[in-house]
Amino acid sequence: MKLQSPEFQSLFTEGLKSLIDLFSREQHELRIAGGAVRDLLSGCTPQDVDFATTATPEQMKTLFQAAGVRLINNKGEKHGTITARLHEENFEITTLRIDVVTDGRHAEVEFTTDWQKDAERRDLTINSMFLGVDGTLFDYFNGYEDLKNKKVRFVGHAKQRIEEDYLRILRYFRFYGRIVDKPGDHDPETLAAIAENAKGLAGISGERIWVELKKILLGNHVNHLMHLIYDLNVAPYIGLPVDASLEEFNRVSKNVEGFSAKPMTILASLFKVQDEVTKLDLRLKISKEEKNLGLFIIKNRKELVKATENSDPLKPYQDYVIDCREPDVTTRVCELLKYQGEHDLLQQMEHWTVPPFPVSGHDIRRVGISSGKEIGVLLQQLRDQWKKSGYRLDKEELLSHVKKTEH
Repeated sequence: MKLQSPEFQSLFTEGLKSLIDLFSREQHELRIAGGAVRDLLSGCTPQDVDFATTATPEQMKTLFQAAGVRLINNKGEKHGTITARLHEENFEITTLRIDVVTDGRHAEVEFTTDWQKDAERRDLTINSMFLGVDGTLFDYFNGYEDLKNKKVRFVGHAKQRIEEDYLRILRYFRFYGRIVDKPGDHDPETLAAIAENAKGLAGISGERIWVELKKILLGNHVNHLMHLIYDLNVAPYIGLPVDASLEEFNRVSKNVEGFSAKPMTILASLFKVQDEVTKLDLRLKISKEEKNLGLFIIKNRKELVKATENSDPLKPYQDYVIDCREPDVTTRVCELLKYQGEHDLLQQMEHWTVPPFPVSGHDIRRVGISSGKEIGVLLQQLRDQWKKSGYRLDKEELLSHVKKTEH
C-alpha cells in the first residue's frame, strides 16, 4: 500500500526534502518510523516524526558534516540516534538496531541494515511500522490490520517484550486507552504476562512511570484501566496506594469526563489521606504544582462541600480564593469543582474575576488609627464584612464602619 494523504504530504517541508536528498545521494535508505506512521495511518498529522535509516551514526555524521549541516545534542549517538538541523528544523534519525542485551530497563544495541529485525524489537504492532518517503508502507507484524481493527498487541510474545523493558506494561495500557473502542477486549496471554512481570516496574524510574501514567489518566477507558492496574497487582510498584478508594475513583472518573481535568485531579480520588500523595511524590518525583493540587483536593473535597450547605454554593469556593491569595489558587478550585462534578459552579468560577479588596492599611491610617496591630485586626474585620456582603461594599462604606466603631 502507498499512502498519499494530505497529512503525509504536509510533512514535506524544505528541511525534509533536503534530508531525503542527502540520504538518497549516498544510497542510504530513510523511512519514517514508529508512532508517526501510526498517526498518519489514523488520518492525524503527527506531533513528532522520527526517522530510521540503514546508515550508521558515523556514516550520518560524515554525510552531514560534508554537507555543512549542523548536528545538535548528540547524547543519543551510542543508541544510534543523530539529530541534524536543516532549514531551521530538527530531524532525529536513528540507525536500525537489534537489542543484544536487555535488563528490563536499558538495552545494549547492535546496528543492522535489516528493517524487520528493527521492527521486531519494538513494543506494539501498531508502533512497529515504517513508511518510505514515497508513501510505501512496510508492515512486518500486521500493525495496520490491528490499527484498523482497533487492537493493541505486543510484537511477538508479550512476556518477552515486557521483560525487555517493564515500562511497556504502562505503554500497553496507554495505547489501549488511545486505540480501542470498547474496554475489556484483552488477550489473556497479555494480561498473564503483565501480572507475572508487574514487579519489574519497581526498577523503572519514577519520572518514566509518571509520564505514562499521566497519559493513561487522560485517555479513554481510564476507569477500566485503573481497575486492571489493581487487578493485575501493578499499583504497588508504581507508587499507588494498595488500599485505594476505587469507588471514589469510579465516581470522579465519571465526573470529569469531557472537562479536561488534570491527571492529578483524577488520581487524587484513589487517595484517602494526604500522606499518600507524599508517598507518590517520593516514588514518581511529581512536580510541586501536581503535589500541591493533590494535597489541596484531599484536604478540601469534604470541607468546602460542607461549607456550601448553608450558603450560596459558589461562595465558599470564592471565599477560599479571596483568603488564599496564591497565584494559582483559582485553577486548583476549578479542578476541585471538576472532581466534584459541579459543572455549573465550574462555569461560574471560570467566568468570575477575583475582586480586589478595596481597603488598605494606608486608608485606615488616614482615619486616625496608627497602631500596626490595631490596623491588622481592623483590616481582617473589614475583609470579613466585605466577604459577607458578597464583595459588594466599597471603600467608603467599609471605612464609614471604622469611623462609627471609633466614636
